[in-house]
Amino acid sequence: MSEMKKGGITVETEHIFPIIKRWLYSDKEIFLRELVSYASDAITKMKRLISLSEATDDGKGYKIEVKVNAEEKTLTVTDNGLGMSEEEIDRYINQIALSGALEFIQKYEKEGDDSGIIGHFGLGFYSAFMVADKVEIISKSFTDAPAVHWSCNELGEYEMKMGERAERGTDIILHVTDEEADFLKKETLDKILNKYCAFMPVEIYLSTGAEGEDKPVNDTNPLWLKNPSECTAQEYNDFYKKLFDDWQDPLFYIHINADYPLNFKGILYFPKPSHEFSNMEGQVKLYYNQVFVADNIKEVIPEYLMTLRGVLDCPELPLNVSRSYLQNSGYVSKISAHIIKKVGDKINSLFNTEREKYEGIWDDIKPFVEYGCMRDKKFLDRVKGAVIYKTVEDKYVTLSEYTEKNTKESGKVFYATDKTQQSRYVALLKEEEIDVLLLDSIIDTQFITHLEQENAEVKFVRCDSDIATALKSEGETVENEILKELFKEAIGKEKTEVEFASLKNEKTPAMITLSEQDRRFADMMKLYSRGEGFPMDNMGEKLVVNVKNPLIDKIASMLADPDKRETAKLLAKEVYMLALISQRSLNADELEAFVDNSVDIFTQI
Repeated sequence: MSEMKKGGITVETEHIFPIIKRWLYSDKEIFLRELVSYASDAITKMKRLISLSEATDDGKGYKIEVKVNAEEKTLTVTDNGLGMSEEEIDRYINQIALSGALEFIQKYEKEGDDSGIIGHFGLGFYSAFMVADKVEIISKSFTDAPAVHWSCNELGEYEMKMGERAERGTDIILHVTDEEADFLKKETLDKILNKYCAFMPVEIYLSTGAEGEDKPVNDTNPLWLKNPSECTAQEYNDFYKKLFDDWQDPLFYIHINADYPLNFKGILYFPKPSHEFSNMEGQVKLYYNQVFVADNIKEVIPEYLMTLRGVLDCPELPLNVSRSYLQNSGYVSKISAHIIKKVGDKINSLFNTEREKYEGIWDDIKPFVEYGCMRDKKFLDRVKGAVIYKTVEDKYVTLSEYTEKNTKESGKVFYATDKTQQSRYVALLKEEEIDVLLLDSIIDTQFITHLEQENAEVKFVRCDSDIATALKSEGETVENEILKELFKEAIGKEKTEVEFASLKNEKTPAMITLSEQDRRFADMMKLYSRGEGFPMDNMGEKLVVNVKNPLIDKIASMLADPDKRETAKLLAKEVYMLALISQRSLNADELEAFVDNSVDIFTQI
């Protein structure tokens, strides 16, 4: 080739129209969103021109109508916006993907203004051909130019002539195919309008010939557009129930009104779960200038707040936003960071100003707050002062409140995982006025381990993992090696250690303790292996024998008589089994051994 050749790629309508018809959108129902959005844009533009004195207001008000003619199999979207002239239809309709929205904004809007124009649809108008084999436009411009009638078939062949519309505005008429006749049904249209157009800024009326169609199907001023100071708690709750068909009030709500440069609004709710694992998956609906775009936008909400429900209206996002865009958008990252901040601020606000209410919802939000603290250092730093813990007596305290009160064991935070099973240990600590926290959820062990890594001055200790110093009497405890050997023999477990202590509570013959580190490791392994094949019993187990207990004295004195050694051994085993029962539930073999040992003791007495 001797000369360089340049040019532009052309697409013939007979080639592009089949693509539009089959693959323009994944859901055909979106065509109605696009056409109603166009109608809304036309009205928004008209209002803007009137405000700039570029047009005159006729005082008739604005509305959009979606009308069905079942006999003629037509679906018509009508608006009384600024309309189009023959030149504009030729420019914006006949030239595919040339949107008039951007041109209008550049001409009439200042940079940074929130015009409310949806726009930027590109091929959106032609989505009508996904359900229709013929589309007509009858439009009259606000400039009083002659009305124009445009029609086009599914092959992209159009005709344009003078129209017969007397008043400003546009009719878009779809001749629906037999295959898509479902889109002529009231229930189908109701569902689509409620999904995509429930909060559009212009009143929308559905007309199918049925009764009760004299009211708009949408709310033109949704709650998220209002000033939070103007909204009541009842309005927030009612809006939540309407959006998510939930009969329960949410635990709390957050009204977001972010200014430049983020420029997005919304309301987020924390739902009340009906049981521990319900409603783990939330739902956040994404809107673009009050037009529904998508729901379950995981890229906008951090994973540890996925239980949130609500709406976000983000005019800076494209209407037809993709997952890949959301995953790589810096704007989305900033929205996510702002949401985290607002959630943290709300938690702190509830804690500081509504402590009683906060304590009432804490059990429901605790797993998510704890998980968030582990996943996000900034979130932890923001809310750590508002993290509270329930005691075994159903009172709530912060970590600082706990340590300020429990000064006998400096730096130690005692907790129980089962207040019934570990009641003996709890009772002994209570005698010394030491509070015990209740940490009985799956996530608690990992959470307190994380807190200890963040704060080396605090150590969480399960109430059965060690004998607190406050429970011991002053003075040195003398080790009795012969008695220790008897207990080791009676227990019959090589890994179980035996040691002696002088406890203030003389009624307690012995206590079982478990290594905190070993038990946490075992809990973690049990969690990840689902409890299969990992030995939990006897891990880091220690029997602490109370030398001040009368029964222990009796067992020690019996060792002086060889004939009583077997009875002493039975009693030693009984002491061990009683201590074990106070620490955990016995398994089948242990229970059988306990019963047999008790019978043997009664026989020999």
